Amino acid sequence: QVQLVESGGGLVQAGGSLRLSCAASGRTFSSYKIGWFRQAPGKERDFVAAVGRSGVYTYYADSVRGRFTISRDNAKSTVSLQMSSLKPEDTAVYSCAAGPRENYPYTASRSYDYWGQGTQVTVSS
Repeated sequence: QVQLVESGGGLVQAGGSLRLSCAASGRTFSSYKIGWFRQAPGKERDFVAAVGRSGVYTYYADSVRGRFTISRDNAKSTVSLQMSSLKPEDTAVYSCAAGPRENYPYTASRSYDYWGQGTQVTVSS
């Protein structure tokens, strides 16, 4: 089992940047792929980005590709999401999630067993 805690959310103007962090507990962090998802009020939860166990493979939603960068540090059991050129439509609660099964789709929330509580990101126009 793994527990996840997000941090780094806040209020930023359009065009600005934020860096989200996901800190994990447990000794088997490197056994999990990690994904970031977001949910805006009244909308479904959407995939944002994901990183494989080793950190070599990364995946992005079309809406954030080129603006967001996901990375992980297995020694520190952390995953970061660097967000740049933020837009008002990026406003949402961002949650990180851990999934043990590599052969499940990285972009599907059903592939992840453990979730953090989320952190609010608000981008003002």
